[in-house]
This record gives sequence, structure tokens and C-alpha cells, in this order.
Amino acid sequence: MKKWLLALVAVPVLLVGCGDKKESADLKEPEMPQIPEVEILTPKEVAINETIELAARVEQGGKKVDDASVQFEVWESGKRDESKMMDGKLEKDGVYKATTTFDHDGVYYMFAHTTSANGIHNMPKQQITAGKPDMTKVLPEDEKASNSMDDNMMNHGNDTSDDAEHSEHEKNEENHH
Repeated sequence: MKKWLLALVAVPVLLVGCGDKKESADLKEPEMPQIPEVEILTPKEVAINETIELAARVEQGGKKVDDASVQFEVWESGKRDESKMMDGKLEKDGVYKATTTFDHDGVYYMFAHTTSANGIHNMPKQQITAGKPDMTKVLPEDEKASNSMDDNMMNHGNDTSDDAEHSEHEKNEENHH
């Protein structure tokens, strides 16, 4: 009798154990999509009144990407609200280009907004000095336009600043008074 009881308990336990192994082998964690690597090829110093190539090479997983969406955003230092967006056109081997001209001496900034086919966004930033600007007259760059990958990828388009939370808290306090 003891043998039968032991068999009745042991067989289901063994079968459950085997079933778990098979299921866990079939259930692999989904692979995280790789972030597109974007190398800005635009020179950091350019001449004024000449056509400048804004260029970036896009790779993902060590392979050149020819199906990304690349937009170049350019603005003069301190004038981010006057930025211009230009669509990058695929030239070859993962290199996207657009052209622009700087008509006066100044310090400019450029984001290479890059979105891969799987929807992952990366936006490296580069400073470009056009001509010979008087650096004492250059307006400071807005520190909120950081180049950290976390800010660029996770908070792009979302207002998660402490200021927004703080002002919401103040509104709630005003409603209680």
C-alpha cells in the first residue's frame, strides 16, 4: 500500500517538474531591440556662406542601416525655439545627409534625430562653430536640451521635469485653501 501511495505522489511531482522545464525552455525572454548607433560626420568647424553637409552614419548591431528615419535639427546657440528641421536622405551604406548654410558667425547646435525601423530613437547632439564668432557674445545653451541617452530616449516628448511636478503640487495646495 505504501508503494502505491508513494507512486501516486511521486509520478505527478516528476511530471510537473518535467513540464516546468519544457515550458521554461520555450518561454525565452524577448530580445531587447538594439539602440541605433549614430555617428555624426558633420565637421565641428565650418565656413560661413558655404553649403554645409549635415551627415550621420547609422548602424545597429554592427550593420549599416539603410531604412532609418533621420532628421537634422539645427539652431543657433540660445535660440532653440528657432530651430530648423531638415530630412536626411540616405546616400549609401547607412549615411544620411542634408545641406544647410550658415550666413553669419556663430555657435550652432545640431541633433541628428534618428529612428530605426523597430522604432528605437537616438538623437546625438553636436556643436558647430561657423566662422569666427565672438565667444563673449554667444548665448548659453539651454541645459535642459541634454545629450544623455536616458533623457533622449525615455523622456522625448514627455514633460517629466521636477518643475512640472512642483507646479502641479502648488495647484493642488491652492485648491485646498
